[in-house]
Amino acid sequence: MRFGLFVPQGWRMDLAGIDPAQHWGVMAGLARRADADEHWESVWVYDHMHTVPVPSTEATHEAWTLMSALAAVTGRVRLGQMCTCMGYRNPAHLAKIAATVDVISEGRVEMGIGAGWYEDEWRAYGYGFPRAGERISMLGEGVRIFRDMWTRGEATLHGRHYDVDGAICAPRPLQGTSVPGSPRNGIPLWIAGGGERKTLRLAAEFADYTNFDGTPEVFAHKSEVLAGHCADVGRDPAEIVRTADYNVVIGRDEAEVADRLAWYGDHLRGVGVPEAKVTEQVEMLRTGPLVGTPEQVVEALRSLERIGMAYAICYFAEAAYDTSGLDLFENTVLPELAAPHEHHHRYHFGRMRR
Repeated sequence: MRFGLFVPQGWRMDLAGIDPAQHWGVMAGLARRADADEHWESVWVYDHMHTVPVPSTEATHEAWTLMSALAAVTGRVRLGQMCTCMGYRNPAHLAKIAATVDVISEGRVEMGIGAGWYEDEWRAYGYGFPRAGERISMLGEGVRIFRDMWTRGEATLHGRHYDVDGAICAPRPLQGTSVPGSPRNGIPLWIAGGGERKTLRLAAEFADYTNFDGTPEVFAHKSEVLAGHCADVGRDPAEIVRTADYNVVIGRDEAEVADRLAWYGDHLRGVGVPEAKVTEQVEMLRTGPLVGTPEQVVEALRSLERIGMAYAICYFAEAAYDTSGLDLFENTVLPELAAPHEHHHRYHFGRMRR
């Protein structure tokens, strides 16, 4: 199994209470930690501007700025966003940004992309909020632009939503098609979302990776739908790595797990989240698949692996304040399950000396 680690960037109020002057140090430190541990294949951020579970004035750092900065302070670990919202940036410009970060990182970028959902944020930033079908149509046009920019170095598409005419991407990403074994889209493309009629159809056609609900029953069902779309477009579903995001709440015993959940509730209350939202968020953590002792978490992951979940992107709510849960996961869970990095790292380029 493969593992990625979310770096706290503030979106989930996971830097609240820390001096903003120290935010980058916290984020960079956790990224360097993952970079030094071969069990972690990747580090991730979210692409959002307003906090959850409620919008607030707490810090939320911008995803692609962080991509570039993280590229400069790490040398091995891969770099992703879960997931970039197509509607927030012109796709030709975004393809150019990603290609530049791929060069800075020496070929370590993953492109997570989705249709977007956070209405408060869309409207606040002046993007309107098109209906779901329109947002997914935008996603479809955008990924076609990505593919052409990254593999051909130029894109032209006169679509319903985007009109690009000879947009040049030079240099192309290092993960271009000229390199043997490179991903089919240039930069590996993660199409996130579980919409069964359109999003998973796009994934069958274009994705190197999918990312949808990681609870066992839903994951199994979405996998079947994806396989059906792959059959329709003539693609082997084994070419697509199925992934999911997980909130990890791990403790040496049940009491420690309960303490972590209680801390999370207190943390949210401390930054002014209404009690109803606090209860909802704590319950969301409590009922997730990766909650419990190391033995319970390992067994949950093995069960998920049996139904095809090959890559877990892990979030630790307390990581900016307390790394004991992360320590426990790294010392007990990862050695049991993580494949040696060189066995599954398909795209290798020269690494900077640090």
